[in-house]
Amino acid sequence: MVQSFIATLFDPSIPFLRNALLAGVLAAILFGVLGTIVTVKRIAGLAGAISHAVLGGIGLALYLSATGLVPHFSPLMGALLFAVLSAVVIGLVSLTMKQREDTIINAIWAIGMSLGVLFMAKTPGYRDPASYLFGNILFITSQDLVLLALLDGLVIFLVWRYYPQLVATAFDEEFARVRGIPVQAIFLIILSIIAIAVVLLQTFVGVVMVIAMLTLPAGTASYFSKSLAGMMVGSVLYALVFSVMGLFLGWVFDLPGGAMVVVLAGVGYIMAGLIKHFRK
Repeated sequence: MVQSFIATLFDPSIPFLRNALLAGVLAAILFGVLGTIVTVKRIAGLAGAISHAVLGGIGLALYLSATGLVPHFSPLMGALLFAVLSAVVIGLVSLTMKQREDTIINAIWAIGMSLGVLFMAKTPGYRDPASYLFGNILFITSQDLVLLALLDGLVIFLVWRYYPQLVATAFDEEFARVRGIPVQAIFLIILSIIAIAVVLLQTFVGVVMVIAMLTLPAGTASYFSKSLAGMMVGSVLYALVFSVMGLFLGWVFDLPGGAMVVVLAGVGYIMAGLIKHFRK
């Protein structure tokens, strides 16, 4: 099985497995870095709502394109539109209406997914939402790889350039405000970048499971890290191991690669928690 996997990986006539592996490496950076921020700032619920609302944009794009109302309107553009709008709305609500935050986040979560299913149901030549909900790592294209690489570069640059501000806003927002750091603007930028990342990563593990990979590797790294930078590095490494091993095991046992990646991430998180517990 290992020889078959390696042979297919380097076969020029079969690019899909090679693309999937490269996507796993590139996605690990986003899962690790952004996942650390999501975990430390405790905004997994916000990120989850954005990831599920994306389905509404995908369904809308498929419907408008198939019916000819907006020709060549790609699912990627529809997903980006819904993701960024959801991020802005959720961010503003979180900053200004704390008492209604949970209700509005859950509403965006549910409405986005429901709209996606309804639009797909009315799309000529009906599209099955399962492929978008759970992803298919083997459908990664060269364009997806380029976009992932560009977003990786942007995220790494922003974290390097504004690391002190990130640390301040992640652990003590009041101190950050006193020091003149634009906490609200940084929060909205973080949500917007997460929204874009969710759109690019949904092909990898699907809309439903993106939030798992934005929390599990970072949660695993948090057990053994003493700084935000250390947690980011550890999270990237864990995400990389889970992604590569998930792809390999999915290939060996003929199982969906994205789901296998998430299962491994979950098992790794539980094992790390047990190790930490027994060490104490």
